[in-house]
Amino acid sequence: MIDQRLAPYGVLALRAALGIMFIAHAYLKYAVFTVAGFESFLGSVGLPALLAWPIILAEAAGGIAILVGFHSRLVSVLLLPVLLGALVIHAPNGWVFNAPNGGWEYPAFLAVAALAQALAGDGAFALKRTVVPALGTGKPAIRVA
Repeated sequence: MIDQRLAPYGVLALRAALGIMFIAHAYLKYAVFTVAGFESFLGSVGLPALLAWPIILAEAAGGIAILVGFHSRLVSVLLLPVLLGALVIHAPNGWVFNAPNGGWEYPAFLAVAALAQALAGDGAFALKRTVVPALGTGKPAIRVA
């Protein structure tokens, strides 16, 4: 049973946490690891260094969009490849994220959180709600919380 009165605020809490996490990780890559350091890391795991800026910008812009509730369902889905990419990169390191080079449980949790955000809706105080088309009913698109 979903509490229709309080569920939008639970989704708001999820949205705020997810948005802040993306913003913090973009800032970490930019200001702490530096772009050059992140490029070097990407190269060390076999990815092109030119992905550094797109990843940083996706995390920053996506985090802000999720935080304020600007199409947060859609943005959460669009950021899943970033999270799944992090999961693949950290998978060989083991379970715990404080393992050398970070484990895979945190990226896995964040991917599930982004999926939950996409499925649950935009939540309370969303700036611009995501319109989701009705599935299999032949009805026009509906608005969801």
